[in-house]
Order: sequence, then C-alpha cells, then structure tokens
Amino acid sequence: MIKRTLYFGNQAYLSLKDNQLVIKKRDDEIVTAAIEDIAYIVLDSPQITVTNALLGALLENNCAIISCDKTHLPSGLLLPLSGNTLQSERFQAQIEASLPLKKQLWQQTVQQKILNQAAILRSSRNAEIGNMTAWANSVRSGDADNREAVAAAYYWKEMFTDIPDFVRDRNGVPPNNMLNYGYAILRGVVARALVSSGLLPTFGIHHHNRYNAYCLADDIMEPYRPVVDKLVLEVLAEMDEYPTDLSTEIKAKLLKIPVLDCVIDGIRSPLMNAVSTTTASLAKCYLGTTRKLLYPEV
Repeated sequence: MIKRTLYFGNQAYLSLKDNQLVIKKRDDEIVTAAIEDIAYIVLDSPQITVTNALLGALLENNCAIISCDKTHLPSGLLLPLSGNTLQSERFQAQIEASLPLKKQLWQQTVQQKILNQAAILRSSRNAEIGNMTAWANSVRSGDADNREAVAAAYYWKEMFTDIPDFVRDRNGVPPNNMLNYGYAILRGVVARALVSSGLLPTFGIHHHNRYNAYCLADDIMEPYRPVVDKLVLEVLAEMDEYPTDLSTEIKAKLLKIPVLDCVIDGIRSPLMNAVSTTTASLAKCYLGTTRKLLYPEV
C-alpha cells in the first residue's frame, strides 16, 4: 500500500481521536485521516500545535515527522526508537561490521550513484556519458580514487549549463534551494526505512561526523539523489526562471518524492518501497547473508 505524505503550511491543531489524525484548521474546519495510512508529515508553520497522544500514535505506526525552520526548509526529523522486532541483533551486526565490508558497500553505492547520474544526463540533458560510465566501472573498494567527486564535478556542470560555473552547494544559487528541499525529504524517507529494517541511521558505512545523527541515511540516499534531481528538472521545465523562494506549489511537487517510480531488479515500485528494499538488503549484508546492496537503476 502506498502511504500518504501530509504537508501543513498554515495554522492548525493536530490531535488524535479513535486512531484518526484530527486536523482543526484556522477557520475551524475539521478534517480526519487514518493514522495507518500516513508515512510522512511535514510541519512548515510556527502556528501548528501537535498533541503528544498524536505523536505517540504516529511513531507507533512508523511515521516520520519532519519539522521546517523559519526559512521553510526541513530542519528536524522525528523517528520511532523501535522499528523492528530484531532490532538488537541487527544493531550489534551493524556496529561490528568490518572495515572491508563497509568499503565494499560504499564501492557499490558510489558505482550506482554515478550510473544513475549518467542516466539522468543522457535522458534529460542529452550529454556525453562515456566518461561517467568509465568512472563508475573504475570505482575501487572504498572509492579510494574519489571517483564520486570526479563524476560530480562533470555531472553538475552538464546539469545546469545555463548557469555559469554552477556548483552544488547548500547555500548556493537556485536551484540549490530546490535540491536542498528535495534531499531533505529523501533523507527522511531513508531514515524511516533504516529504522524499519532494524538499523541505526547514525552509524554510516562511509559518512562519519560526530554532529550528524543520520550518517547511514546520508550514505544510502546517494544513489537515490539523481531521482530527486530529475524531478527538480521537470519542475523547472514548467517555470520561466529559477525560483529564489520555494512556493507552496513547488513544495507540493517536491513532496511527491516518496511516490516517484523506482526500479530495482526489474521491479517497479514507489520510491519509499524501493528504499525499504535497499535497507532490507543492507541489513542482510550486515548479518552476512549477502554482500550485495539492492539499489535503483534510473
């Protein structure tokens, strides 16, 4: 079943009644939604009140709650502490994973990311991708030669050729703002799936930062980033110029990320389901039953 993503950008009072999310709007209109149908909630207004009973019910049903700051960009993520009955066993396997295993998993991650970037360049920009394919095929264990960075430099140059010297930077010129928003939603999707698979989003296979609670989510989302990039290109194609501010309409289009089509091993499914397939395969890698991560092919 495809679950829903709910966005709240105006004043609202959110509470729980009969296992239903009850939404009371500013004009006193009341709308309800079944808790079990919700996968993500985005809170994008300082005038939203959420009851603790509702938070508990949402977390019990493995819902990810994303909070936005005053700039209307996602700044916080609330996830359940327990998302899998075999959590303790999987935590232990994850923490004890050997360095060679993590390097092999990162090699697969970078290879698929570059291949997916190449596919986007070919389909959306009609760019030369022979070099991208060569870089993907030459990624070594742990990406010792940093092919990811080499490919990224070429990828971003070809993605936005009308912006001189475009650089992918969180604080850079538009459409970096659209990419920021899309990646934040994707990060929430991946973190939720990791918890559901009984894994800790904190301990990464490559990313390591004492101030980052989602290192593993940042690792696993890499091959999915081009899916977001493609959606951003499609949204931009409907506009006359790059937006300096993200309108509600733009955000609504980017909030479709969890239900975008992805293909893994020839099976098409919504991105949120594909990510769950990926995180389940990661858990198996930690447990030693396989060494192959299942990633989407764009």
